[in-house]
Amino acid sequence: MIGGSTAEQELADLEPWPNPAPAIAADERRARLAQAQGLMTTEAMLIGAGASLRYFAGVGWNATERLVAMVLPKSGAPAMICPRFEEGSLNAALGIEASPRLWEEHESPYALTASVLAELGASTLAIDPALAFFMFDGLRQAAPEVAMETAAPVVDGCRMIKSPAELALMSQAKAMTLEVHRRAARILTAGVTTTQVRRFIDQAHRALGADDGSSFCAVQFGAASAYPHGLPGDQVLADGDLVLIDTGCRVQGYNSDITRTYVFGTATQEQARVWAVEKQAQAAAFAAVKPGVACEEIDAAARRVLAAEGFSADYDLPGLPHRTGHGIGLSIHEAPYLVRGDKTPLAPGMCFSNEPMIVIPGRFGVRLEDHFHVTEDGAAWFTQPQESLEKPFE
Repeated sequence: MIGGSTAEQELADLEPWPNPAPAIAADERRARLAQAQGLMTTEAMLIGAGASLRYFAGVGWNATERLVAMVLPKSGAPAMICPRFEEGSLNAALGIEASPRLWEEHESPYALTASVLAELGASTLAIDPALAFFMFDGLRQAAPEVAMETAAPVVDGCRMIKSPAELALMSQAKAMTLEVHRRAARILTAGVTTTQVRRFIDQAHRALGADDGSSFCAVQFGAASAYPHGLPGDQVLADGDLVLIDTGCRVQGYNSDITRTYVFGTATQEQARVWAVEKQAQAAAFAAVKPGVACEEIDAAARRVLAAEGFSADYDLPGLPHRTGHGIGLSIHEAPYLVRGDKTPLAPGMCFSNEPMIVIPGRFGVRLEDHFHVTEDGAAWFTQPQESLEKPFE
């Protein structure tokens, strides 16, 4: 499972993913808009370019300095604020019916938005929590008579419960990344660099049909694994090194994010012990999942295992320095979170990472990360967790 192949051999064996999951349908997007309108306590809501605009309108554009946004009234059809020169691209991307409101380069998109709000008679506006401050400030100055508040309760209220279509897209993304993990382990050899492995992982994701190759990739060898997000610079693999690879991709915008930890060569007794405790903590977090249970209790379940094995029950090291998990969907990290203080009750359709990493300062770290979705009576894995330290893949 580890070593014995080459990047060229593994890439030559890859083909686009068979039976890809269907795209989100127009009916589902219309239902999302209706749900948002039902949750709104303001007369209108503004959603800027980014993950939430893709969620509601199908427009998968990243935010830039130019305002691109949807204005959704409490009732009725939305309007799209967009630069005029992008009108053709907007029409091609738009997955809902919306009236275009276009601005030229020398014009203020904020004044245009204010005029749309005035036409709607909206004196209250919920603002996308991901909107850049300078855009919020521009809107505030252009429409001083409009009371503005965060749209987070509406956005999170819609996005945190995934539909069957969303679960299917996420399942595909995660299965693709797990396959890339398997093949990355096969190309490992003494002397290979982290850069070479990252490059292979990106190429493999592309070969399988991911949106843009790897959405991110962390490859850590030896002592670098003791840093949750690694160290700068290249590392060279040597016999006995612990290997930690954390990577993901997107399928129609929906994210995967999987980590595997194993040893290149023979594991030490300490490596084997820490890996076993990590495996136990991940399993305990999964077992604690039930609808109605507070998110923070999943984090607590993992930490109880660590404390019983002599690690810190808090964020001190050696132990778990960060939350046990995060929500995932169109954003790789999204609400709610499996962390102390997040009392959001779990509900069917919520999706999370499960990654109670153990860090041994100056030595190594072990992180096993898989994702699950909450079901009517517990949880279901998207990908099966790593079976053992010696057998990282089935």
